[in-house]
Amino acid sequence: MGTTTSEIFMKFIGIDLAWSSGYTGVCALIWQNNQLELLELNHFQKVHDILIWIDDFIAPTEGALIAVDAPTLITNHTGMRLADKLTHQYFRRYHAGCYPANLSRPFARQTVAFGSSLEQRGFLHAPTITPQQVGRFQIEVFPHPAMVNLFQLERILKYKKGPLKQRQSELIKLYNYIVKNLTHYQPKLVLNFTFELIDTSLKQPLTGKQLKAIEDQLDSLICAYVAAYWWYWGPERNLILGDGDSGYIVIPALISGTL
Repeated sequence: MGTTTSEIFMKFIGIDLAWSSGYTGVCALIWQNNQLELLELNHFQKVHDILIWIDDFIAPTEGALIAVDAPTLITNHTGMRLADKLTHQYFRRYHAGCYPANLSRPFARQTVAFGSSLEQRGFLHAPTITPQQVGRFQIEVFPHPAMVNLFQLERILKYKKGPLKQRQSELIKLYNYIVKNLTHYQPKLVLNFTFELIDTSLKQPLTGKQLKAIEDQLDSLICAYVAAYWWYWGPERNLILGDGDSGYIVIPALISGTL
């Protein structure tokens, strides 16, 4: 008899990577007993600390999929990757086109090096995958188009720029979408007290720094969920923009109906 999903143990990490400086949001999910559980939301300023956190959380023999919101595969010296062009083609109407990535951009050294550090730890790029296969993988993701499809949005949630009150209002919407949708989709996400503390924080006026910390952590949670969704469904319910040679982005396909 084969292994059932209830017997599989797999970890999922979301990394909202700071492209040059600042804090990186991180999220840890675990698949066990046929459900996806939130274990940790955190943020770090130094890449070295992120890698130590990953090493502590994932044993060398454990299966895990790490989803990074940053261009970790770049081969073009100028212009845009195919993956970047396709996000504009499919998601520009939602204001969800991504920044162009090439090796001449100042962030390229850090983001590509991060992907290489994960490869050295055995996390191979997975622009294709066999659903529910235990292994050590990494993918590039982009939260904005992921949220458009996961939550059936008419435009992105604009919580990154603008007046603090507006940004906070948009973050509250994101929090509510996560609670309403990701706890019912398959794989079903089970939230915990750490996540509920964000709800408490969002009910009071926050500074820009406080909002940024919540933004980073919620983005990392979306990254981690996309990792789990890619692992669970594979190409059946996901889009792959680009390819494994020039760079790729994994985005959940538009969700409609009951899952």
